[in-house]
Amino acid sequence: MNRKNLPLLLMLLAGAVTCIVTYIQKYTMSEKLVSLFAVLLIFYILGSVLKGTLDYFERQNEEKLREEGEVIEKDPEEAQDARMDEETI
Repeated sequence: MNRKNLPLLLMLLAGAVTCIVTYIQKYTMSEKLVSLFAVLLIFYILGSVLKGTLDYFERQNEEKLREEGEVIEKDPEEAQDARMDEETI
């Protein structure tokens, strides 16, 4: 599963909610910018931690399956690289 954009999407969603709330609450422009920056920074960090945690669990599951002897499907690029390695041998 592709989780590369998870931190960015989480950050942008939180930023959009912050913009709407600060507009409705009639914050000053400097208050809006400071709160937006803080929210973007916090949610980017949280998204990165979440992505790292999910990737860690996926690696553990793959290792467990590999130890049990089950076949794990390779990505198309990995399969092509494996074929190329076999041809050179």
